[in-house]
Amino acid sequence: MLSYTLRIISAIICLSIGCLATTKTRAQSKQITLEDIWLNGTFSAASVPGFNVLNDGKRYVKTEKNGDIKIYALNNNKELGTLLQAGDLMFEGKQVQLSEFKFSSDEKKLLILTEPEPIYRHSTRYITYVYDIAAKKLSLLEPAKVLHPDFSPDAQKVAYVKDNNLYIKNLASGQVQTVTSDGAKNKIINGNCDWVYEEEFSFTQAYQWSPQGNYLAYYKFDERRVKEYTMFFDEGKEYPTEYRYKYPKAGEDNSIVSIHIFNVNNNNTTTVDIGPEKDQYIPRIKWTNKDNELAVTRLNRHQNHMELLLAQATTGASTLIYDEKNKYYIDITDNLTFLPDNQSFLITSEQDGYNHIYRRNWVKNELTQLTHGVDEVKDVLGVNTRNGQVFYTITEDVINTSFYLIDLKKKTPKLLSTQKGTHSITPCNGFNYFVDRYSSSQQVPTFKLIDAKGKVVRVLEENKKLEARLKEYQFGNIAFLTIPNRDGVSLNAYMIKPANFDATKKYPVLFYQYSGPGSQQVLNKFPLDHYWWHQLLVQKGYIVVVADGTGTGGRGEAFKKKTYLQLGKLESDDQIDVANYLGKQNYVDAGRIGIWGWSFGGFMSTICVLKAPETFKAAIAVAPVTNWRLYDNIYTERFMRKPDENKDGYDDNSPLQMAKNLKGKYLLIHGMADDNVHLQNATELSKALVDANKNFDAFYYTNKNHSIYGGNTRYNLYVKMTDFILNNL
Repeated sequence: MLSYTLRIISAIICLSIGCLATTKTRAQSKQITLEDIWLNGTFSAASVPGFNVLNDGKRYVKTEKNGDIKIYALNNNKELGTLLQAGDLMFEGKQVQLSEFKFSSDEKKLLILTEPEPIYRHSTRYITYVYDIAAKKLSLLEPAKVLHPDFSPDAQKVAYVKDNNLYIKNLASGQVQTVTSDGAKNKIINGNCDWVYEEEFSFTQAYQWSPQGNYLAYYKFDERRVKEYTMFFDEGKEYPTEYRYKYPKAGEDNSIVSIHIFNVNNNNTTTVDIGPEKDQYIPRIKWTNKDNELAVTRLNRHQNHMELLLAQATTGASTLIYDEKNKYYIDITDNLTFLPDNQSFLITSEQDGYNHIYRRNWVKNELTQLTHGVDEVKDVLGVNTRNGQVFYTITEDVINTSFYLIDLKKKTPKLLSTQKGTHSITPCNGFNYFVDRYSSSQQVPTFKLIDAKGKVVRVLEENKKLEARLKEYQFGNIAFLTIPNRDGVSLNAYMIKPANFDATKKYPVLFYQYSGPGSQQVLNKFPLDHYWWHQLLVQKGYIVVVADGTGTGGRGEAFKKKTYLQLGKLESDDQIDVANYLGKQNYVDAGRIGIWGWSFGGFMSTICVLKAPETFKAAIAVAPVTNWRLYDNIYTERFMRKPDENKDGYDDNSPLQMAKNLKGKYLLIHGMADDNVHLQNATELSKALVDANKNFDAFYYTNKNHSIYGGNTRYNLYVKMTDFILNNL
């Protein structure tokens, strides 16, 4: 087999990318290398890290390269002073290296987070200090590493989690209140999420201060009945290190979750009434605008019945203020916003078939729909309580994301973004300014500061260096198209052809997809993730195709939830249909069509090469699920219910049941310390393929998790995948 690093590509292919197109001759254009992508950072895009707007909404602070934190005017970027010099961060004669910082509400103190220790996807422990800005004094919060340090609203205390227990430190006296004491590894967790909540409900800090800081609401996870999973880490010793953690697989027991409210002033703890059912989820809690009212989201095990409870801090008594049912499932979001009238809130729902904003008044028992149409609301960014303006983003024409506002009284939407593409919006304090991260398929990411009318105040970052660097290369254009599936439904896709494309020639095609429920890969944005590798393959004469099939997002509830109870079936049918359609085009070599994907995308690429061996001649699967019984229950049961409720759905679309069909080339890759999609998925598929006497390639990365990165790992991974494609497709 030829190695990527030894291959010599004699022809220099001229490529173009829309507005970045160049008139350079072929001899002047550079070839993309994996070293450019993964070792040299040639195509790294700049962002605006450390952009923190102060309370006045007119100034912001920024961390400089030397570690100083400086203050700038928001409207003109004029430097106004230095908040902190890196040299001031000294503790017991040693320099403290800043990783992150958080302001207190009065902006007189900072939490200085150092020595990060990642745990799972979203969780990290830190050595944490408190910095008094005026006194330039640095004090240690706690000698050990802690999770989720958070100032109280009055800036006088800091709450944190250590060893599965929750504590509050009084900054003036130095005294520490013990909120909980029953925490124990793999038994009881307080104030921090268990593994499956962190992964599937996407939050880790499982406690919240009340608006005035008199109460602390927190989660307690009793995970004693949850089964353990074991991973092994190779640390150069005679025996590997064993790591055991609680991981509830499909159909298995979850943690028993309870919600508690701690009274900071008298040390009393109240348990919230969330009902007698133990087998349920509490995916969100949120304080209302009142200091003594906590909203608790309750979700049944099937995840098709969501309720919002209003709990009293002093008694724990709760009342039902919102109730929604769905015949499929309900997605949990962070779009809940309580309004100043203290009797209504905003929430998003798919109850009319598309995701929209509703206003619920629980006192008057009214539900009013505020947005309408087939363009779905993505995120509710917040409400300017001074004028009743609601800011949000929507998907327009499925592939674009636009920025809107709607007045709560006039109820007329107003478009704030004008450029077609993808606008990712971050509001600044007061909702007077917003940071707009914009890109399109033809435009590298730019960052602009805009006002509440959508007017550009100033440009924060244009990625001019990246744009100039790209002119040294020539890239294939991203061309959007729609392709019908077997039912006549048009599927969104994009294609990247070589710049010297010749319609009289036949080209091999590589598909890339993710395909998971509600996901979207076909978007009018600059696709940084795997884009550079795809362009490398395009330079070598491949066509790259990305198609969003049934089950993906932006097209309404019916399209997204059509895959319910049968994950993998319709999604793979669509990839096969698109491949067969393209295989009939004169410029496609139908005998050289391949597919790859990661995670759910690896599940899909595996199904496709097994289900349609005459269509797909090669496939790469990175960290794939191969049997949904092996994946976590919150995600899996949301779409498939329990295995004993849907045996055929689990079996009929499992790659393990299709191993005997393998005819093409197959590369299976997995991280051996993958806490998300366990290595067990890969080993069970390997066994099934061996039992079926099928040849395949496999590679496993020692001590690497689901993302398979760190050091030279990504470079090594893409060398392997490149060699596989060049030699087998």
